[in-house]
Amino acid sequence: MGEVLLTNHVLSGALIGALARRPLPAFAAAAASHFVLDAMPHWGDWRSERRFLRVAVPDGLISLAVMGAFAAASPPERRLAVLAGMTGAALPDADKPTTLWFGWSPFPRAVDRFHARIQREAPHRAHVELLAAGAFAAAALAALSRPGRGGSGPGRPPA
Repeated sequence: MGEVLLTNHVLSGALIGALARRPLPAFAAAAASHFVLDAMPHWGDWRSERRFLRVAVPDGLISLAVMGAFAAASPPERRLAVLAGMTGAALPDADKPTTLWFGWSPFPRAVDRFHARIQREAPHRAHVELLAAGAFAAAALAALSRPGRGGSGPGRPPA
């Protein structure tokens, strides 16, 4: 029942979307990045559903706020790619609420087993999550502030 914080997946998806600049590649790369992040050492090992929910509920709400903020901060020509990146990065965790509330996962068992097996969690790694969030947020904002290829920017007319 452990996981990299959803907020970090969303922030990494925003970065991927800002760099990919096209929705389909952003979605695919961000979905793949989810599993890469989950395979890295991170915070977790909740030991109970109650402890998991004490973190997961605020994290889910923060993730939604982050998605709204990055969508609003994205230049219009990159907004769809950023939204696709954030959605793709978060999608593999759709099994958490569906399993909790409905008793089933939307993914094949092989995907769920793989997803559970790659987790590298420990309860003493909260600082890893916070550092990752700061790095992903800063990198995504920096990527969004760079002028797009062929897009508008200093000295360029709007595309």
